[in-house]
Amino acid sequence: MDWTDRHCRVFHRLMSRRARLYTEMLTTGAIIHGDRRRLLGFDPSEHPVALQLGGSDPDDLATAARIGEDFGYDEINLNVGCPSDRVKDGRFGACLMAEPALVAEGVTAMKRAVKIPVTVKCRIGIDDQDPEVALDVLARGVVAAGADALVVHARKAWLNGLSPKENRDIPPLDYDRVYRLKADLPDVRIIINGGIGSIAEAKRHLDHVDGVMLGRAAYQEPWRLLDVDPELFGEAAPRATMKDVFEAMLPYIDDQLAQGARLHAMTRHFVGAFHGVPGARAFRRHLAEKGTRPGAGASVLRDAIALVDDRAAEPVAA
Repeated sequence: MDWTDRHCRVFHRLMSRRARLYTEMLTTGAIIHGDRRRLLGFDPSEHPVALQLGGSDPDDLATAARIGEDFGYDEINLNVGCPSDRVKDGRFGACLMAEPALVAEGVTAMKRAVKIPVTVKCRIGIDDQDPEVALDVLARGVVAAGADALVVHARKAWLNGLSPKENRDIPPLDYDRVYRLKADLPDVRIIINGGIGSIAEAKRHLDHVDGVMLGRAAYQEPWRLLDVDPELFGEAAPRATMKDVFEAMLPYIDDQLAQGARLHAMTRHFVGAFHGVPGARAFRRHLAEKGTRPGAGASVLRDAIALVDDRAAEPVAA
């Protein structure tokens, strides 16, 4: 939330033709009653792109899903894994792990409303739930309701006692629990998520599940996405280096600036682009100092890129 906006997704798409991109979670209320074009508008280059919803009322979920389909999204994803206080108070996100029947009702309503795939993102459990039972009950319920896939963040969410930030790191990861779910439901598409830091790690998970979702690794070190197509799909990356990616990004930035966007709204997503490359610190400093000024233009990014060592084709993998 608040990170993978449309500017971020355009940037990420330039590094992989094949990865599926997800929006930040948007509530059904915001979509139904808010500025839909601002919230849901996206660049055609983002396809395939999924709209991630937060909500619990089946009718509202169906309405929001239908709106998302009309906007051209390729998938509707119901988030039942986000642990933030805002989410808990609004009866959506991870707290719904305690109401699997209601989640299934929501999936049923969305499947009736749209023709595109409907998926669910969840945790392996919350608080004192037994993950062996909680995940199985939720998974079987949403699959029976018609869910096309399940994305599982392989750790519990502790809604009582841990902050949203702590919930991303403190509860232990249990990848084996997700593997067992796949073994129990061999015909269901299962995607694993949580703590996966590299494409090499993703490849190892793919021996057990159908897909891998990267969150923080993709955002904090976006250069890793250059390995997605060659390593996972046997295809050449759309661009060879991060400098090539930024050359391709510049026309989009110029267009967005002409429409009134601020440069920093886009460059804030570039901080980790040159991790491990000589000149990366100067690149970040230049964007921080110049890119936030009123009226800053694309020349700021061009000058920042020039500070990075031309001999470095790509960052050094950690």
